[in-house]
Amino acid sequence: MVRAPHRSVPRRAWWALVAAVVLSISACSGGSSSSGNSGQGGNARQNGGNGQADVAAATVQIQPAKGAAGVAPAAPVVVTAGGGTLTSVRVKARSGGTIEGRFDSAKASWRSITKLDFGTTYQVSAVATNSAGKQTTSASTFSTATARAELFPSVSPLRGSRIGVGLPIRVYFDAPVADRKAAVANMKVTTSTPTEGAWRWFSSTEVHWRPKVYWKAGTDVALDTTLRGVNLGGGVYGGPKADRHIEFRVGSSLVSVANAKTHQMKVYQNGKLIRTIPVSLGKEVPGRYTKSGPHVVIEKNRVKKMDSTTFGLALDAGGYRANVEWATRVSNNGEFVHSAPWSVAQQGHTNVSHGCINASPANAKWFFNLAKIGDVVEVVGTPVKLGWKDGDIYDWSIPWSQWAN
Repeated sequence: MVRAPHRSVPRRAWWALVAAVVLSISACSGGSSSSGNSGQGGNARQNGGNGQADVAAATVQIQPAKGAAGVAPAAPVVVTAGGGTLTSVRVKARSGGTIEGRFDSAKASWRSITKLDFGTTYQVSAVATNSAGKQTTSASTFSTATARAELFPSVSPLRGSRIGVGLPIRVYFDAPVADRKAAVANMKVTTSTPTEGAWRWFSSTEVHWRPKVYWKAGTDVALDTTLRGVNLGGGVYGGPKADRHIEFRVGSSLVSVANAKTHQMKVYQNGKLIRTIPVSLGKEVPGRYTKSGPHVVIEKNRVKKMDSTTFGLALDAGGYRANVEWATRVSNNGEFVHSAPWSVAQQGHTNVSHGCINASPANAKWFFNLAKIGDVVEVVGTPVKLGWKDGDIYDWSIPWSQWAN
């Protein structure tokens, strides 16, 4: 058999054939020469075959942390969403009752506005939603502390009072405060006129706030204590009624200066001298000096039974028991401005009292009717200073540099 002669294919034609085959395969694949997900780095997962990337699920954070125990009831519950917004938040006591709260404007966080109770377990549930509508649900449980003592703050001045320019704010606690910084951080003084002032502790149960200088007449003052549920140390917490709002007003300024050297008491109202009263102060012997320093009116009695034995002076050592009229108390060590008809001849000339400021019946009555709680009587000219042994209010005897530190 005779074979047909073999004819070789030219090289140029062979390359053309290869190119045609490649184009044919590409056309059959249905692909594109450019990626529709170029912004995803070529690794994005497809969502339902529509070419859109999956959106990350929103996250939820809850404070107090899950399983936390001994949480101070003053601590807020805070829920925060990441990568989405909060759809719902619920805080419920295991024993019943819910805690109210508020979302921020973006609904990215929620914060409780109702304080927690002592010794209670709370359940928190929250739902956050991402931009694709996918929901994330989170739940948590925590419990609050049980107080060894629940503290209450008694306050002076009383609500609605009209006081003199020298009366400090005094807060008395019915349990010792170990964490003093936590206490004062939750007690705020607000004034209608700019007033520089500060707190000072006198004991673990007593703290005062006073201005740097006497109050300005006409100032409206508010004290807010937000101590409920606050951890004050040693197992002591602010009790259920420890959140208080007290408002009072500073009346006209009445500052009197009693001078043991001149035997005169000058009375200034709103800075103007309105009367000079002849007086007799404490006799210039140990144990009878009137104490020098700013005194504050703390009590008024139309008739007061005075007993020297209450401050250590026995009757057989020159003491006394007597009823006196128009008695305006200016310290707790037995010092008053009061009527003393028995010493009128000495008033304006010599000091003969047991420490009080003696005035004539007419002048004592006039001063009594004018004075109010918190007015100031400054005593000058004696060698013995008013101090902590002299009762509740010796605040103005402490220099501001010491008070504020």
